Amino acid sequence: MTDRIDKETRSRIMAAVRSYGTRPEKRVRSALHSQGFRFRLHIKQLPGTPDLVLRKYKAVIFINGCFWHQHQNCKAAHIPQTRSEFWQKKFTRNVVRDQKLLYQLKIMGWRAAIIWECGLTKKLQEDTIKRLALWLRWGSEYIEIPVYDEFTEQ
Repeated sequence: MTDRIDKETRSRIMAAVRSYGTRPEKRVRSALHSQGFRFRLHIKQLPGTPDLVLRKYKAVIFINGCFWHQHQNCKAAHIPQTRSEFWQKKFTRNVVRDQKLLYQLKIMGWRAAIIWECGLTKKLQEDTIKRLALWLRWGSEYIEIPVYDEFTEQ
């Protein structure tokens, strides 16, 4: 199947995809800040430049797009039909890189949370933020939100 959009338009669309300051990231930042959490953004000295860094809790938060980071069992994590081999390789590299970064952070003594974009819909955002806040205060070294299949089958 060929792309329905010409090459220049597709290039402009893809160039507009932001890596930080995204809508899901702003939602999490706002919700955590309103609950009294204070954080720093995009600390480049840490592996993977986490979206949020909470030094007090020795925790980092990544807010991942389901498409770009291939959230398992999520309908947004599809592989485009155009240039599917290219996309498969790209997504595989992203997933491998994510796992490597989590391992590096663990070795450095940081706790890590991954918030998936599908967990920040209006329907699920409140529960996602509650679970994240509980994890920050009392949780273990790693959490992935949402993890339930019911969350990903929107």
